[in-house]
Amino acid sequence: MLFSLLQVPETSELIDQLSAQAAEESASIRFIDLISGLTLPFVIVLAILGGVAIFIFVERFMAIRKATNYDHNFINRIKENIYDGKINAALQLCRNTDTPIARMIEKGIERIGRPLGDINSSIENVANLEVSKLESGLPFLATISGGAPMIGFLGTVVGLVQAFMDMSATTGGVEMSVLSSGMYTAMITTVAGLIVGIPTYFGYNYLVARVEKVIFQMEANSMAFMDILNQPVEKR
Repeated sequence: MLFSLLQVPETSELIDQLSAQAAEESASIRFIDLISGLTLPFVIVLAILGGVAIFIFVERFMAIRKATNYDHNFINRIKENIYDGKINAALQLCRNTDTPIARMIEKGIERIGRPLGDINSSIENVANLEVSKLESGLPFLATISGGAPMIGFLGTVVGLVQAFMDMSATTGGVEMSVLSSGMYTAMITTVAGLIVGIPTYFGYNYLVARVEKVIFQMEANSMAFMDILNQPVEKR
């Protein structure tokens, strides 16, 4: 009996400790759930933007790679056909070559017989249209690269503001473990924003560099085509 009486206070203290620990864990879980509920919409938006960025990059990469893959002997074959008077053969060669350069040269061949200024203008118009097609989607990619980190930071700020508001409303005080867990959860959106924004930024600049390479090739072939038209008689 004496032994039992001596053990009662210890058992009571143990129960109190377990109850306090459970209450702290419950408060911590509720706190984290609150922050997660606030930041979840931002994470979903960032995930959607990340998927869109991947789609645009892959689609533009394939289109630009296709535009850069052309026969380097293409302009020489056009030159031979024009000097031999085979205009239809030159047109057919352009139509069988699915590249921006071929479509640009095709428009120039269709204008043969008109003043050189008109031919050059028609080539430039087609070139501008082709460049516009290649750059389609790149502005949106640039927007995602800059906007995703800002959205992530906004999610973190919103989560932290709400967290501190709730802490100020409590009377029993907040444990540091609870506060650190809440801040950790709130900053997830910043990490997500950077994960989306940084690769998108590098991908955008890579595609822009590839488009500039295509533009250089188009300009070089346009000049070569105009040289062909300027000196057709000497080569026949």
